[in-house]
Amino acid sequence: MAMVHGRSIGRSLPRIGCSSSYHTAASSRCSLPSRLHPQASLLGLRRTSWRSYASTKLNLPALDSKWREKWATLQPAAAHEEAGGKYVLPMFPYPSGYLHLGHLRVYAIADVIARFHTLQGSKVVLPMGWDAFGLPAENAAIERGINPATWTKANIAKMKEQLDLMNGSWDWSRELATCDPAFYKHTQKIFLALHANGLAYQAEAEVNYDPVDKTVLANEQVDANGCSWRSGAKVEKRKLKQWFLRISEFRDSLLKDLEVLSKDEAWPERVLTMQRNWLGRSTGATVKFPVMSFNQSVNAAIEVFTSRPDTLFGVQYLALASTHPVVADLAKSDPELQAFLDTLPGLPPDSKVGYLLPHLRAINPLAYHEGTPEATRQSLPVYVAPYVLGDYGEGAVMGVPGHDVRDHAFWKTHHANEPVRVVLAASEDESTTAMLNEPFIDHGTMTEHSGLFKGKTSKETSEMLVTTLEEAGLAKKVEKWRLRDWLVSRQRYWGTPIPIIHCGSCGPVPVPDEQLPVELPSVEHHWAEKKAGNPLESQEDWVNTACPKCSGPAKRDTDTMDTFVDSSWYYMRFIDPHNQEAPFSAEQAKAHLPVDLYIGGIEHAILHLLYSRFIYKFLMTSPSLGSGEGKEAADKYEPFKRLITQGMVHGKTYIDPSNGRFLKPEEVDLSDPAKPKVVATNELATVSYEKMSKSKYNGVDPTAIIAQNGADATRAHMLFQAPVSDILDWDGEKIVGVTRWLSRVHEFVEKVALLPVEASTTTPKAYFEDASEKLASMGPKEQAQWDADAQVWRDVQKTITSVTTSYNQVYSLNTVVSDLMILTNAIERSSATPMIQREAVSSLIRMAAPITPAFAEECWATLSPNSGSLFQGGKILFPRTDGTEKLVQSRSQPCAVQVNGKMKFVAEIPKPPAFKGDELREWIVGELMRTNNGKATLGELKPRKVIVVREGRLVNFVV
Repeated sequence: MAMVHGRSIGRSLPRIGCSSSYHTAASSRCSLPSRLHPQASLLGLRRTSWRSYASTKLNLPALDSKWREKWATLQPAAAHEEAGGKYVLPMFPYPSGYLHLGHLRVYAIADVIARFHTLQGSKVVLPMGWDAFGLPAENAAIERGINPATWTKANIAKMKEQLDLMNGSWDWSRELATCDPAFYKHTQKIFLALHANGLAYQAEAEVNYDPVDKTVLANEQVDANGCSWRSGAKVEKRKLKQWFLRISEFRDSLLKDLEVLSKDEAWPERVLTMQRNWLGRSTGATVKFPVMSFNQSVNAAIEVFTSRPDTLFGVQYLALASTHPVVADLAKSDPELQAFLDTLPGLPPDSKVGYLLPHLRAINPLAYHEGTPEATRQSLPVYVAPYVLGDYGEGAVMGVPGHDVRDHAFWKTHHANEPVRVVLAASEDESTTAMLNEPFIDHGTMTEHSGLFKGKTSKETSEMLVTTLEEAGLAKKVEKWRLRDWLVSRQRYWGTPIPIIHCGSCGPVPVPDEQLPVELPSVEHHWAEKKAGNPLESQEDWVNTACPKCSGPAKRDTDTMDTFVDSSWYYMRFIDPHNQEAPFSAEQAKAHLPVDLYIGGIEHAILHLLYSRFIYKFLMTSPSLGSGEGKEAADKYEPFKRLITQGMVHGKTYIDPSNGRFLKPEEVDLSDPAKPKVVATNELATVSYEKMSKSKYNGVDPTAIIAQNGADATRAHMLFQAPVSDILDWDGEKIVGVTRWLSRVHEFVEKVALLPVEASTTTPKAYFEDASEKLASMGPKEQAQWDADAQVWRDVQKTITSVTTSYNQVYSLNTVVSDLMILTNAIERSSATPMIQREAVSSLIRMAAPITPAFAEECWATLSPNSGSLFQGGKILFPRTDGTEKLVQSRSQPCAVQVNGKMKFVAEIPKPPAFKGDELREWIVGELMRTNNGKATLGELKPRKVIVVREGRLVNFVV
């Protein structure tokens, strides 16, 4: 029986069946024809006709609207007893006013996984909210002359409407916005809980100040070039009294638990590495370098932290940070030094410039040891260098050009003609360092420049040197961390007010609980006048208040909190969003936390995730909100069981090859999409994929894409284009492939629904169990039907396994779509019985349902009109393998035939009986000779030997 591919069926045959109002071609509901082919129940769709794609077209946007209305009426169901609850969460968006394709990708992924778990019977929490405070809203308010609350609320309304168009299953009953006093009341409670535990404190410190946004930034909010992460302005250093959160108290558990998060690849290794580096624990020693000064009053020694005491013999200079106390003292009497310091803010942090401090030399502490070589006994120059960080170690480094990359570069800049001293080599014969062009930074064996330590290992030498210097009072074993306490003060209006009152008599006093929230005052005149700066400072009626302790005159703190404080705990508020007394209850925390699956961009790998981990550990162990076990038990708690980081979405960009300018849409001739041309010159434009931005004219409006193609096709196309973690090069022109696939499936579903199926039809498993017992006695036609049924059901079982794995892994969601397309082809080609076709296509649409929910609902309603919604919840509707894999094994197998080792053809033969040796060989040859290829190729052969391998899957005839 000839096989007919689904795409070509029914091009000319008369149409039977019905079309829905959700097709673009209007038609009325049809009745079944009075007569079907007598074997229709056996032959399935192969005896029915198909509607031509040219005459009707599936209207996916209309299906979206239909099923969104129906979903809105669904009542939540309890979780199936076999499946627990699942908390799936995408990182909540900043309400900028529109969703871009990056939003669409992360929220589509989150909804797909949530719907998958719903179909598996789980009660899923998938909330949505708004990261609504922050500088962009305040800057927009100043620019437009409107209240930032007005701008933010309008943006939330627009973005919420866009989110609903995505066919998402968001639980809007849990919606929150961080700018809502009902939310930030609890942010203030958390701050005061930290304060009560000594973890929120005020201190004067040198801070990063953004002169454009006029606010302080945390170290993490300054990029590698010393610029603000928001405004891009060069950051200034200022001394201010600021609020800090003592995250350093939790540094041990923050580091230790990264090992827990690495198990079973729960968190990406890249994120774990970034967290480890930011925490930056180093073990080593502080070493004192005695100082010789001429006509200068400085300390007797400069302390340096080093993690490599084994390189002490190779120190050739010292370098100090610009903020080092010695530098500050010397600058008072050295105008040249002060002038040099004034130039540093404009230099990149990796600059190799340096200022040699006159009249100052340092002595290597090993100089006092009798076995130290003469070169190490020489006094050392002391520099001020911008590459030395003032907030790490002691603000001083020992320059070891032979064994540190930055030191090597600095030394070569200032001492190009002087030799580099190499005190470590990879091997004892030092052959690897004979021609040193780069520093040797690994551990190894001490060289002759290490005096009495020559030939010893790095580790052994480090321990001996530190012990020796400790005895002389010149060194001490220490542990250092890169992590610094979290600076949370911001000199801006649009943020959570810090709930502290400053009293001249009592000092800083917490705002009493009954007076929370401390709400932002109305400052409409400030926005109307488009003023910059912090309006809270000038609001006397708001600032001036009474001290809660002594009732005397006092002032409110006019700083607001860093918005990362809000986002460090919002996921906990989602579980209990209407609790007025506490951020969340212990019962809800036990039921829903930690988050099972957290999805967001790699750009949040350090700040947001680190702060969230800190606050979660604190809250879960605090007496007022958690277990009360204290930070010693923090190792038990992590907020996100599994982290998924999705790649960015890049847009197609057109560039003028003559000048490299990005072209606007109207400047590109796309009459031939394969050969885009510059309108002005008629030259071929250069095409590349770049991060979407207004300046590159490559942004794509997801709302327009959804309106044209439907949310389901857009979701499927986005997931199909690339693995979740990879960059996605968006090409909307290719979405037609997904649309065609969905149209094919829909038409097939409509036809299957019309096929007669006996009321007594059992499950596929029971059908195959019963038929397998009769297989040997079946005639050729019945066996052929069995083969067709078994083939389809094997494909279904294989696809269920593969797709379930991909949904659970998340990163391979792209293969779900491709697997389902392959299964669609297999079902279309099949001549299986109606029952198997119905069950196969039912499995197909249920596997597709998480990605294409409205489309799947429509197909499900067609197949099972009385079954209700797929997403009602509480029912296990996602297909599971049924244990028929052995029952439906193929009765045939491919056999590759070679002659003298050269491939001739592949034949399909029955699976061999349990024969061996000569008996198997004779049986295989006999079966091959029954095939047309076998007769034509092997008929005249007189082989000397026939070799059968791999149980008859390969046969070599040696002639």
